Amino acid sequence: MDDDRTPGAANPLRRKADRTRVLLHAAFAVACLLAVVCGIAVGRAVWIDAGHAAETLARHRHVVTATAVDGTSYRTGPRPGDRPVVVAPVTWQYPADRRHADTVPVPAQTRKGDTVAVWVDDRGDAATAPPVTADLALRAFGFGAAALTGGVLLAGALARLGIRLVDARSARAWESEWEEVEPLWTGRLHPGPGADDG
Repeated sequence: MDDDRTPGAANPLRRKADRTRVLLHAAFAVACLLAVVCGIAVGRAVWIDAGHAAETLARHRHVVTATAVDGTSYRTGPRPGDRPVVVAPVTWQYPADRRHADTVPVPAQTRKGDTVAVWVDDRGDAATAPPVTADLALRAFGFGAAALTGGVLLAGALARLGIRLVDARSARAWESEWEEVEPLWTGRLHPGPGADDG
């Protein structure tokens, strides 16, 4: 059977709800693409910011040689479930005229009299090591992935809500149209008992 419709003419079988669904799917795809771009931008911003903070911190961190004054012991981490950390009491001097003593993490095989490397701040107090590149990358990736996931979930929720509204409106329109043609067309099945009677 030949199709005598003119090219570009609207399909009479395609309802407004169908076109709206297509637009909602397209909008969801665009929103996902924007979420990817947003995730990359957030990750890059966190990488740059954390990198600058790490550089600043590294300028105020120094490695000194400390001497263990006793054997090792174990210290639990700050959060439940953290693995115990091997620590030992040590002493060091930094600056040259200041002597310090503290219990710090050390290698497991450390014995009394051994020397270990300790990170200290400008005053010579024990401090944490500046973050390494892997830590910065993991932080940037985490924030970027969170932004991407949040964007996709939000877009998906909005698209799903829009489709549900369109489907509800379409169902009401179908019911209204059926009410108009039903007196002349009796082939419609009605749900409920006795639907097939007659």
